[in-house]
Amino acid sequence: MISQRRKLAIRGIIFLALMVLLFFFSRYIPQPLIALAPAGEDWDDFEGIYSSSDKLSKFLQSLGPYSPAVFVLFQLLQVVAAPFPGELTGVAGGFVYGERLGFILSTVGLTIGSWIAFELASILGRPFVERFISLDVLHKFDFLTTNTGAMICFLLFLIPGFPKDYLCYLLGLSRMKLSTFLMVSIIGRIPGTYLLTLQGAKFRDEQYYQVAIFAVASALILLAAYLYREKIYHWIKHRHEA
Repeated sequence: MISQRRKLAIRGIIFLALMVLLFFFSRYIPQPLIALAPAGEDWDDFEGIYSSSDKLSKFLQSLGPYSPAVFVLFQLLQVVAAPFPGELTGVAGGFVYGERLGFILSTVGLTIGSWIAFELASILGRPFVERFISLDVLHKFDFLTTNTGAMICFLLFLIPGFPKDYLCYLLGLSRMKLSTFLMVSIIGRIPGTYLLTLQGAKFRDEQYYQVAIFAVASALILLAAYLYREKIYHWIKHRHEA
């Protein structure tokens, strides 16, 4: 128990240090182009912010120099606690910060969030993970917690629509090294993160034709992944066992 508390304390100190640095350097990061949020607007309706990309964008732009830091926190929470859809925050990031900066900020937030989920599962164990993942899902993908290969995990992070927040917790129960996990999760998330950021950036630039193309392409990929989800699952499990 003492060892467990010590590990949590160390990780907590590291996390707090990262947050302090994040908010400190946030003032030097390029700010949103135009503050769309009217001065003095009431932001008590957090449920509305979490459910609307437009409201989230306006909220971020109203925060001034700390806007990038708060956005990174949103992406972090999207992995750890999943209070809102990742697609919403990804598109909002591209709309508010543009293609390049939005992608960087999203990647930083998702990386820190993935690290936290992995470490919590690794330190606190299966009973803690069961609070976030239903037993049905946990039993279905339980094979990932034993002798998990990096390539299999990379494919899972790459597949659109796969619950990557769950995957971070599951891999925390495995023997995978943290360095391997971070490399696999960061690289595996890149295509999806960039695509969502690009959609938001194109929408801000009023390039609606390209937005429509990206939206249709994303929908088709998600539909294919959903229709063939069982075949994909059995193929991955077979490859894992092989």
